[in-house]
Amino acid sequence: MVTATDQHRRPSPPTTVTDRAERPIAVAAYADGSEPVVEMYTHFDDESRSQGLPPRSEPRIREWINGLLDEGFHVVARHRGDVVGHAVLVPFDDRAELAIFVRPAYQSAGIGTQLISRLLEYGRENGVSHVWLTVDRNNRIAMNLYRSAGFETTARNRGDYEMERYL
Repeated sequence: MVTATDQHRRPSPPTTVTDRAERPIAVAAYADGSEPVVEMYTHFDDESRSQGLPPRSEPRIREWINGLLDEGFHVVARHRGDVVGHAVLVPFDDRAELAIFVRPAYQSAGIGTQLISRLLEYGRENGVSHVWLTVDRNNRIAMNLYRSAGFETTARNRGDYEMERYL
């Protein structure tokens, strides 16, 4: 079983990319405090939430992020120092669940692609070999992102799809 606390984290230097809106975005592994990530999630409105995430209130966001930071492998995207994207692999038994969020004002600019690419590399470097996720079946943008990253649909449930891939 792979756990973030058992693995030696070997973060590589940030990768800087230019997104589709011509903004410089730094993407890197993350293991710092919760505040920069919590602040990012306060920018999500009801239309930007999926499957109940991120939580609505700042105290619940803080509790959720603190739990994730204790367990998972994290990658963030930053623009001018502010966190604008966050992706995490949460280990479960012999595989890890992926979750990714990009601040609404930064969506559809290629940041999600960069986050997933770096996160899967980071997971592989730390012993993760199998990744899965669930996605709302109506979220075509996310499903296309996951497919482009090599995920395949493995289950179709009433409101969502399960997708997975091996690293």
